[in-house]
Amino acid sequence: MTTKKVEAKKDAAKNLQDLFEDCLKDALWAENAVKDALPIMIKNSTSKALKTALEDHLKETKEQIKHLKEVFKSIGVKPEEEKCDAMQGILEEGEGILEETEPGSVRDAGIIAACQKVEHYEIASYGTMSSYAKLLGHKEAKKLIDDILKQEKNADKLLSNLAKKEINIKADK
Repeated sequence: MTTKKVEAKKDAAKNLQDLFEDCLKDALWAENAVKDALPIMIKNSTSKALKTALEDHLKETKEQIKHLKEVFKSIGVKPEEEKCDAMQGILEEGEGILEETEPGSVRDAGIIAACQKVEHYEIASYGTMSSYAKLLGHKEAKKLIDDILKQEKNADKLLSNLAKKEINIKADK
């Protein structure tokens, strides 16, 4: 593998504010994509507890989209989406898990794995944006982002508990 110097695109971020706005655009696209993907996961889940957790997170995701739009407004920028290649890949992998598992506890375990990959990406993204917002002095944006980050961490913990205490055990039989 050879290394190469990558030339910046014409509209590349020139400062931290630009990078922060690019991250917000990715996040808005990602949350909308997750909003569209969660009903598929819910429909393919067999565990009542998992269905409930995913339904609750779908409601949170819809609120997070509103919060992200508030973040844009708080920094004086029009809300825009920019395709997030990373999230698209994670969601495509999640669809693949559905195709590669039989309905039941094994599929439920796969759904949890797929959803946790989404949560971990979101946790990393919102953690970074929180740091940027703090450094840039965007106090209201930071608070909104931190609220979303807390929800993502809680969703991840809930999924971990479901997996450890119920679903993975059933899938192992």
